[in-house]
Amino acid sequence: MNGDLNIPDLVLHASLPVKAVLLVLIIFSFMSWVIIFRKKAMLDATQREANAFEERFWSGSDLASLYREASARGEGVHGMEGIFEAGFREFARQRQRRMDTRNLLEAAQRAMRVALMREVDRMEHNLEFLANVGSISPYVGLFGTVWGIMAAFQGLGSIKEATIAMVAPGISEALVATAMGLFAAIPAVWAYNRYATRVERLTVRFDTFQDEFFSILQRQGPAADDHA
Repeated sequence: MNGDLNIPDLVLHASLPVKAVLLVLIIFSFMSWVIIFRKKAMLDATQREANAFEERFWSGSDLASLYREASARGEGVHGMEGIFEAGFREFARQRQRRMDTRNLLEAAQRAMRVALMREVDRMEHNLEFLANVGSISPYVGLFGTVWGIMAAFQGLGSIKEATIAMVAPGISEALVATAMGLFAAIPAVWAYNRYATRVERLTVRFDTFQDEFFSILQRQGPAADDHA
């Protein structure tokens, strides 16, 4: 008795609909892994940049100097530094217009809130795809399995004495679709849960920094440095 499981052979002998299902699941899996690696690199970089900027910020560095450093990087500013840059830029701009302290602070707070929402959107980008892959891949694989099993049993309709040996190959080919559905879904679900948690923690951290920076601006008031 040969107990070896030859997956490529099962796939090659599967029916056309089952092959189509397997192709869809392979594409889902490939795209998921691309997103997983890219999202990990992006979130790791965001956390490192937040750590580095927070260390500079609380080291007593001049706010105007930090702002000039951030502005010099232009579009490359993200994360905590991007929130700081947006808030201080609006603070300095409105102060040049001789606005009263209340409106000055409200403008800076709105700018930081918008920057925070953009950061959250950037970090959450493509997480929805992972959630969808994790949700629908098992069902797509199950569809391929059901179709393959129906085809296997239909082929026995004209046979008077059917045995398990006759139907087993067809069922095995069909079950490959279910296995592929799980192969695509499990990493996607794990990555979605992990990255969603990391995004939530970074969002709380950015929101906390926004409140702390706003408190600093409140204390400085009209006396804040406007030579940025």
